[in-house]
Amino acid sequence: MLARNSRRLAWLTMNNVNEAVKKVEYAVRGPLVVKAYEMSKQMEEGKKFPFTELVFSNIGDPQNRGQKPLTYNRQVLSLLMNPQLVSNSAISNIYPSDVIDRAQLMLRYTTNGNGQYTQSAGMPFIRENVADFIRARDGYDCDPNDIYLTDGASIGIKAILELLIRGPNDGILVPVPTYPLYTAVIPEFGGTSVLYQLDEENGWSLDVGALRKNVQEFKKNGGEVRGLVVINPNNPTGTVLTKENIEEIIKFCHEEEIVILADEVYQENCYFPEQFPFHSFKKVLRSMGEKYQNTQLASFHSTSKGIMAECGMRGGYMEVLGFDQDIVQTLYKLRSIFLCPNVVGQLCVDLMVKSPPMGSQSYSMYRKEYHDVYESLKRRSIRLVKTLNKLEGVSCQPVNGAMYCFPQITLPPKAIAKAQELGMQPDALYALRALEQAGLVVVPGSGFGQKPGTWHFRTTFLPQEDEIEGMCTSLKKFHDGFMAEFA
Repeated sequence: MLARNSRRLAWLTMNNVNEAVKKVEYAVRGPLVVKAYEMSKQMEEGKKFPFTELVFSNIGDPQNRGQKPLTYNRQVLSLLMNPQLVSNSAISNIYPSDVIDRAQLMLRYTTNGNGQYTQSAGMPFIRENVADFIRARDGYDCDPNDIYLTDGASIGIKAILELLIRGPNDGILVPVPTYPLYTAVIPEFGGTSVLYQLDEENGWSLDVGALRKNVQEFKKNGGEVRGLVVINPNNPTGTVLTKENIEEIIKFCHEEEIVILADEVYQENCYFPEQFPFHSFKKVLRSMGEKYQNTQLASFHSTSKGIMAECGMRGGYMEVLGFDQDIVQTLYKLRSIFLCPNVVGQLCVDLMVKSPPMGSQSYSMYRKEYHDVYESLKRRSIRLVKTLNKLEGVSCQPVNGAMYCFPQITLPPKAIAKAQELGMQPDALYALRALEQAGLVVVPGSGFGQKPGTWHFRTTFLPQEDEIEGMCTSLKKFHDGFMAEFA
């Protein structure tokens, strides 16, 4: 009989785990955030710190920072989750009539309840409503059969990457800085991230010439670039691409036969639409004429961002264009393995793409709540950027979209030396001190990628307006002390 502490070679250990998994990193919920959760528990147990609360600005989760869900959406969802309420006469004294009507309409498509499996691509009526939404947004036709409902945008992104990557010689162009999902999933599937640098000095713009150089260099080393990731509006930089820039990208990908992965989950978070409007990649592609219409494009959207901000519901969709029918069938087969997207997330997608119409009983409240959240996010973004640009050695580009600031920090040589002594990246030291001394939870720029020799951190501007002032004050106090300590 084997001793209890003995190990068989076949048992799973870090010595025999999948090597690709070891390469996966996700800074947004990395060790610094784990430490913050530990500190939070210690505070609950009575331990004292130099601050009275932790400000979690590491992740784009608006409701976690106090944003209220839209009333109409939650009212409809409550009836969908408990359908017997719809037939209760008392409910008309609590909920507006259009909420009850919407729930009854949606329940007709789920006659056996919302606990059953759906089609693997999602419920047909919701995919049709997504297609209507895209038609209204872009002014071009949309086929519901090109729509796949997903558990958030991330699952759709992973599905396309899984199709593209065959091995380490397959490269995916990924922006620097980037949302860490991409640099985590690509090596997980055994591929290679081909990093292209966004131009910080020019508002984090995307230079197609740089893309071309990266592709040529990767080809010289025996690789093939198969996909291009574009995040618009951008996480973490807040940049919104111009129509002209998107046209250049599409022409480049058409020429090189590269699949475009358009991450458009922040499309509702464009705070200066007159100067920096959102242009979907599909709309621009469709406007470019017949030559480019066979360009392969996968676009992604989510219920987690925008104004809806239902992160935990895990709703999203992707639209795929230009793919051969056999690839579409393969994609469906891969989605079928997981049976179906979660039903609550699908219902949230329907509510995202089909809000109460003008003239309905809930319209005025919905528009007011939507407008109030949107304008508040805009004010908070301006306030935080202004604070950051007043700090010694800090510069932050204007934030035109999304939910984040990504300031560059010029760290003193002594701080860099201290970080090296501790075996840390310098911006990780800065973020660690911000946590320990001010209770501010931010993410080091090294977790997103950055130009060599520069240092950054990412912070959301999601703390509510009664908290953002205190956050700015704490940040300034901490930063001044940090710079003084290492002067």
